Amino acid sequence: MQYLGELISIGVAVSWTLSALFFEYAGKRIGSLIVNILRLIFAIFLMGGFLIIVTGSPFPQQADNATWFWMVLSGLVGFVFGDLCLFHSYLLITARFSQLLMTLAPPFAALFGWILLGEKLSATGFLGMGVTLTGIAISVLKRSGTMVAGGSNLVVASEGDHTPVINARVNGKSGKKIMLNISAKGLILGICGALGQGLGIVLSKQGMNHYSLSAQDVDVVKYIPFAATQIRIITGVIGFALIILLSGRTRSFFNGLRDRKGSTATFIGSIFGPFVGVALSLMAVQYTNTAIASTIMATTPIIILVPYILIYKKKITPVEIFGAVLSVAGVSLFFM
Repeated sequence: MQYLGELISIGVAVSWTLSALFFEYAGKRIGSLIVNILRLIFAIFLMGGFLIIVTGSPFPQQADNATWFWMVLSGLVGFVFGDLCLFHSYLLITARFSQLLMTLAPPFAALFGWILLGEKLSATGFLGMGVTLTGIAISVLKRSGTMVAGGSNLVVASEGDHTPVINARVNGKSGKKIMLNISAKGLILGICGALGQGLGIVLSKQGMNHYSLSAQDVDVVKYIPFAATQIRIITGVIGFALIILLSGRTRSFFNGLRDRKGSTATFIGSIFGPFVGVALSLMAVQYTNTAIASTIMATTPIIILVPYILIYKKKITPVEIFGAVLSVAGVSLFFM
C-alpha cells in the first residue's frame, strides 16, 4: 500500500498525544522519573501478553545477536539517554522550549539514516520536513505564553537554576528587543533529548533489518516491530531501574505505585505510548524513510491542540492556528 508508513506515522502521533495527556496527569502526582519506569514496566506486560497470543512467547523469538545489539543500543539511546535528558531539560528551560528543541529529532534522524542506512531525502521531502517543523516551532513557542508575534519580548529562563545562562538580544521587526535567557545546561540536555530520539529510531530500523533476516520463514517475522519494541522496553526498564536505585528513589517508586490515580493514568498512557505508539513507530519506519516518519510523528504538539480545546476549553490564537495549518501543509507534501 502506497504511503503506508506515512499513514502509520500519523497514527503514532495521535497515539502519543493520548499518552502525553495521561502521562502529564500522572507526572504531576508521582513525578516524571517514576512515570518513566512505571510506563515501561506496564508496557513489558502489555507487550508480553500480545506476543504470547501471536507467537506463543512473551519474549522476542528468533532474534539473533545482531538484532539484540542494535535494539538494546536503540533502547539505551532512545528510552534511557534521550528521555532522561528531555525530562531533565523540562526543569531547566521549561517543557515548551524543550519541545521546540525536539523538532531537531527529524533532522538528526535524516543525518543518521543517511550515515547508517544510506537513506536519502528528496527535495520535496526536505521541504516537507522544513515546513512541518517550522509550523510546530511557531505553535510551541506561541503556547509558551512568552512570545507575541511581531517581535515582543521572548524570555525563556529557568527558576532556581544556577547553571550558566546564555543571553542574547535580537531586534524584532517592530524594533523591540527579543531576549533569550536560556540555561546552557538545559539547552544541551534538550538537544541531547532530540539526538536520542532521532538516533534511537534509526538504530531501531537497523536492528529490525537484522531481525527480518534472522526470522525468515517464521511466524514472528509478521510481528517484528512488536517483538523489537519488547527488547527496547526491557532495556529501558533495566536502565531506569538502575537510575532509581543509584539515586536512592526506591521509596518514591513504591509511593507512586500506591497512588491509585497516578498509577492508573500511567497504565492507560502506557497502552498508547510504549505499547501501541512505539511499536507502530517501528512499523512506520519499515515502510518509509526514517526522517519522514520522525517528522510526521513530531506533530504531536499540533494534534494535542484538539483535546486541549475540547477538554480544557483552551483558547487557540491565530498564530497557533497558522502554525498548525503550516504543519499540516508540510505533512501533506510527503504524500505528493
